[in-house]
Amino acid sequence: MRFRIRPVDTSFYDLFTESANHLVRGVSLLAEMLSDTADREDVARRMRDAEHAADESTHEIVKKVNSTFVTPFDREDIYALGSGLDDVMDSMDEVVDQIFVYGVNILPPELSDQVTVLQRCAELTAAAMPKLRSMKELSEYWIEINRLENQGDKNHRRILAKLFSGEYDAMEVLKLKDIVESLEDAIDGFEKVANTVEQIAVKES
Repeated sequence: MRFRIRPVDTSFYDLFTESANHLVRGVSLLAEMLSDTADREDVARRMRDAEHAADESTHEIVKKVNSTFVTPFDREDIYALGSGLDDVMDSMDEVVDQIFVYGVNILPPELSDQVTVLQRCAELTAAAMPKLRSMKELSEYWIEINRLENQGDKNHRRILAKLFSGEYDAMEVLKLKDIVESLEDAIDGFEKVANTVEQIAVKES
């Protein structure tokens, strides 16, 4: 058991929770972007705003760790967690931007399976961040995120198989492959966040 002085200030935990809540907002916009009736320009604008807000939260985490003498856990882990959360948001923003900029008219319905995985990952991550205060009941989080990432990998392979089945013309395949890969990056990003949380919990136990 490690003993260390912990600051009374809980702002680190609040900032991590805030960052994770940005991801919930981001995946909601991503799901909206996949809708046939979406105003894609408007969704892309709101996603950019959400991504900028997430960046601000990340900057606050960095400022906080740089100005705090005693941090709740190792500084490198704080940087890694903050950066990991930000990377997921960047990947989701990239998906929305690609759909808008590429002007893809027809999206494979299977993409919604990946968005469903992302929605669940975002919800679990937002629920897990406040638990960093006590480091309790976190193992279920990273186990479930790992399961979801495996499901995302299976979905990814099925979607790629469909893209290369001849159903889509070559130019559309190139555009859609970029979008599919960015979705995969976002799911992988959630797994990296969960792995960081596991490392923190192990160190603090």
